[in-house]
Amino acid sequence: MPGRFSGKVAIITGSSFGIGRETAVLFAKEGAKVTVTGRSEERLQGTKKALLDAKVPESNFIIVPADITTPSGQDNLISNTLERFGKIDILVNNAGASIPDSQKRTGVKQGIETYEKVMRLNVQSVIEMTQKVRPHLAKTKGDIVNVSSIVALKAGWAHAPYYPLAKAALDQYTRSAAIDLIHEGIRVNTVNPGIVETGFHGQATGLSEDASKKFYDDMGSNRNAIPCGFSGRPDHIAKAIAFLADRDTSEYIVGQNIIADGGTSLVLGIHTQFPRQTEKL
Repeated sequence: MPGRFSGKVAIITGSSFGIGRETAVLFAKEGAKVTVTGRSEERLQGTKKALLDAKVPESNFIIVPADITTPSGQDNLISNTLERFGKIDILVNNAGASIPDSQKRTGVKQGIETYEKVMRLNVQSVIEMTQKVRPHLAKTKGDIVNVSSIVALKAGWAHAPYYPLAKAALDQYTRSAAIDLIHEGIRVNTVNPGIVETGFHGQATGLSEDASKKFYDDMGSNRNAIPCGFSGRPDHIAKAIAFLADRDTSEYIVGQNIIADGGTSLVLGIHTQFPRQTEKL
């Protein structure tokens, strides 16, 4: 049977691992032609293996190494997609990170250069990709799904304030872009993940694989942190992204946030109860 994305072409940024990789595999299994991108050649090969293991034909995806924060990286990504597949139906702006301060400063002491790097990756790259892909999505009446975070919501994050600031800006940009672009038939929405078992936490904290696993297990078993009783997996978020990208299921959803966090954002005082653990949401 044809999948729900049969005939669609999707660009998924930050798809070399974690949520982006799972999204690429899910979309491809559902029939989409997928452009996979990231900066790490090794991780990109990992996504290629995951796609092949899922029985996705090599003709249905391309791997494009690119730095999404640079105009050349963005242009290369778009041109390669159009050359290979001829159109763009879906843009998933998943690339993002909390970038550590080069001098290991935290809180309001973090340098402006750290702020600029965080904003360039989490916000500016989304704005630039949206502008560049817009005419192609207007032709296909396409969809944009931005990947934000629950740290964009009401609670602050004293340790690294620029990341929640950037994600809050991304949420607001989604709303504004959605109002503008829906007149061209382009929908824009956002997914806000909570604690998800990806390489994000270990990279940002320097924890070993075993220590990261213990963190996720401890958080998941503590219903004061995650009311549903387990940490999220990348495929949980990929399914939420797919829901928003599929017009048959979400056509009337425009400029909205899906909060996929197992209930974490509902728990009062989590940032004071678990200040270190929640630093990498």
